[in-house]
Amino acid sequence: MIPKHTSGTMDDTMQIVLAVVSSVASVFILLLAVFVCACCWQKKRGSDEEHVDKLVQKYAPQDTDTRQLGKRSWEDKDSTVGFQSGSPMLRRKTINIINGLLDRFERPSRNPVVAEHVQPSSSTHSALNDSLGMRNPGTYQSINSAGPQNHRTLSQSNSQKSTTSTDEENGSVWKGMKNFANMLMEDPVVEEELPPPDPTEGVDCGLGKLQISLSYDFQTLTLTLKVLQATNLIAKDFSGTSDPYVKILLLPDKKHKLLTKVKKRNLNPRWNECFLFEGWPHNKLLEKTLYLQVIDYDRFSRDDPIGETYIPLNEIDLSQSPVMWRFLQPCKDSRGKLGELLLSLSYQPAVGRLTVIVMKAKDLKAKDITGASDPYVKLWLMYGNAKTEKKKTSIKMRTLNPVYNESFIFEIPWERIREATIEVTVMDFDKVGRNEMIGKVMLGSKSGPLESRHWNDMITKPRQQVAQWHLLKD
Repeated sequence: MIPKHTSGTMDDTMQIVLAVVSSVASVFILLLAVFVCACCWQKKRGSDEEHVDKLVQKYAPQDTDTRQLGKRSWEDKDSTVGFQSGSPMLRRKTINIINGLLDRFERPSRNPVVAEHVQPSSSTHSALNDSLGMRNPGTYQSINSAGPQNHRTLSQSNSQKSTTSTDEENGSVWKGMKNFANMLMEDPVVEEELPPPDPTEGVDCGLGKLQISLSYDFQTLTLTLKVLQATNLIAKDFSGTSDPYVKILLLPDKKHKLLTKVKKRNLNPRWNECFLFEGWPHNKLLEKTLYLQVIDYDRFSRDDPIGETYIPLNEIDLSQSPVMWRFLQPCKDSRGKLGELLLSLSYQPAVGRLTVIVMKAKDLKAKDITGASDPYVKLWLMYGNAKTEKKKTSIKMRTLNPVYNESFIFEIPWERIREATIEVTVMDFDKVGRNEMIGKVMLGSKSGPLESRHWNDMITKPRQQVAQWHLLKD
């Protein structure tokens, strides 16, 4: 019979043996598993390397630089980043990166991107050039803002491109764009500024000009005329001024006339007077002509017209209420009404001698019942209003176009030539009654514009005969 302590010891020994056996078995299994894993990993690495080589050869670009880079990366066995001499961790990371890139290449949802250099067709250039209006494209000077290095690069590229043919140059789509940019960069042509045109209508005859305004009320059928002012009127009085007023007619009606106030001794009068023509429909006004005449008022003789202007209302937009300037024209009614006289003047300042030649007259007004006249010419030398010496021509019987060619001499000192005036009067001789005046002319430095111009020409041209036609006045 075995004692109790002996059975207890055997149980402990068996447990220890079983524990050692199980530990050894576990270590063996572990080593076997490690060995199997290592073999599998080595086999996978070889297959991965072969796969990578095949993919690199398949997808390697055809560019020279790229091929050299791939050759160096994969075929250089001595490189520190190679697969054999490098660390396993580095090789593993490199393989993972390349696998990721290859996976991107092999994605079926991505289409490969192909880069091509496409040259535009000649029709494209012509269409663009036509749209830009470029018929003869020229050279283009590029402006580079990226720095001198880029400028040198562009210059080199331009020099290389200059060797291409003329057809390729003319066919370039960029040529039209560059020419268009060149056209935009050119300095604009600065036209010479011309002075603004004179707003005054009509022909300047040296008689002055008149300013008026017109407006029309379509509700009340009323035309409003405002006579504003006149400037540079000619002098009609001996004092070198005029007393102007304006006579207004709405032609062809000559019976109803309107008059402004008289402005005493003023060659630049301002009236600012309004005149109304009431009850005139617009279509009726378009048939009318506005007539304005500037007249010099004389208290003791007939008023002397200065100038006139005609304004056809069908040429005016009355709805715009225009304000206009008009040059005064010579009055047609008074021109040549009494006739004209041709006179020649010559002055010798050294001896103070004035020679007046009465040459001829034409279109004289008939004073006799027979429709003719018996004209002769009377001349008075005057200083101010005082008459000092009288001379007269012979009488030409029954004619309205007499010819005289008679000369008369007046002694006028040089210091008084500016004060002197020659009054020339054409008279009709009557045997039974009193002689009747046909018309007269005042020659002097302070007379009318035409008369004073003749007188001043005589002074500026000493010892020369200066002839001029003069209109006879009342």
